[in-house]
Amino acid sequence: MDFEVVVIGGGPGGYVAAIRAAQLGFKTAVIEKEKMGGVCLNWGCIPTKALLQSAHLLEEMKKAQEFGISAQGIQVEFGKVIERSRKVADQMAKGVDFLMKKNKIEVVFGTASFIEENKVLVSSGDSKKEITADRFIIATGARSRPLPGLAFDQNLVLSSREAMVEKSAPKKIGVIGAGAIGVEFADFYASMGSEVVIIEYLDHLLPNEDEEISQVLEKSFLKRKIEYKLGMSVYATEKKENSVVLKIKNKNNVSETSEIEVDKVLVGIGLVPNTEDLNLEKFGVVLSKGFIDVNERYATKCKSIYAIGDCTGNPLLAHVASMEGIKAAEAIAIELKKSSELKYHPINYDLIPGCTYCHPEVASFGLTEKKAIALGFDVKVGKFPFTASGRAQAIGDTNGMVKIVTNAKHGEILGAHIIGPSATEIIAELVLASSNELSVHEIIQTIHAHPTISEGVLEATSAVLGEAINI
Repeated sequence: MDFEVVVIGGGPGGYVAAIRAAQLGFKTAVIEKEKMGGVCLNWGCIPTKALLQSAHLLEEMKKAQEFGISAQGIQVEFGKVIERSRKVADQMAKGVDFLMKKNKIEVVFGTASFIEENKVLVSSGDSKKEITADRFIIATGARSRPLPGLAFDQNLVLSSREAMVEKSAPKKIGVIGAGAIGVEFADFYASMGSEVVIIEYLDHLLPNEDEEISQVLEKSFLKRKIEYKLGMSVYATEKKENSVVLKIKNKNNVSETSEIEVDKVLVGIGLVPNTEDLNLEKFGVVLSKGFIDVNERYATKCKSIYAIGDCTGNPLLAHVASMEGIKAAEAIAIELKKSSELKYHPINYDLIPGCTYCHPEVASFGLTEKKAIALGFDVKVGKFPFTASGRAQAIGDTNGMVKIVTNAKHGEILGAHIIGPSATEIIAELVLASSNELSVHEIIQTIHAHPTISEGVLEATSAVLGEAINI
């Protein structure tokens, strides 16, 4: 065998899996077709957050007068905003390259396809190379799903990848889909001066979030003049030379139709797994709509092949892929008896935090209030508005709340939902508490520093018990 473990894909799942495999003593390699770090570091998580930080800074500068600071002549240099995001992405990718060298992991560039259960053919241009391994971990991720009848053209119809390297902000942009990708780009382009209209088939922005949280975001976007059409679908399109006409209809009343003409369209309706070129089914690997079926240890029906991350159809999140990469490497070590002391601890998918980095930020995990009620729980909810937070008032960012959904019987945390400043940072406290089966009774005894945004967690927890102090 050339290697003991080979990871196919160098994104946040793949490179983490490779590092953990190397730590466990495996001779390890990564096969990557483009650039280490994958979509997340190069075209997704990291550069989009850099763009959103520029947008947020611009919005803050517009409010400078409220803080007693005179700021005049504020201008956006869109090209430099894009340039900064690319620099941040490049720096992170270089960091992954360093980690590969540090952990003595060989990186092979090219596209892999299985030719035997323990052998892949790696193609890069005219070059072809066969690589064998005891075990493979597939971490090929996913790509943007096009809207039927409206293919990506890198000009008028954009995926998230093209949307983050535009040379100028379009005068008017249509965003199809109000999930995290759509909402984040709507936020960014609105700040950059574009007229934005979001089209979403379901009834709320961020439709998977707690309804009350979505409503706060909708009011915030409305205040910023970000238009949204909810409960609407695109049933036809017409591409012109320099614009696209979107024909939309009401899902509840199909006779209610209208047209929107935009300069650009961003399609954010989901992802397609990158599995079609791997030749997996020949070796017994089961695919469901292109996604790889795995068990709780990320093993497929083929003994030598494991799979993690977006290509398996689990929650399509970078931090999930990373943890799955660690777990898959550990499962292989246990299977091959590489470590006698290692114990396997499966991921609890009920405790996965989801984050959206628009402004205000949104973060959550677990059950929404509506879902908890539907499941028959005796639900008790605690809420704390950031208007009552001293720190939020001091920084001038009071839009939002902390909302905690609990089982009234024991104070068990069923879900937590935050919208507002630092939401994506403070959600971890509640995930950690729930992971360790702490109830609201334990959190209420935990002293939180004052003044902090995280005090909102304490206050919302106290509110569950009717003991909130500052509301």
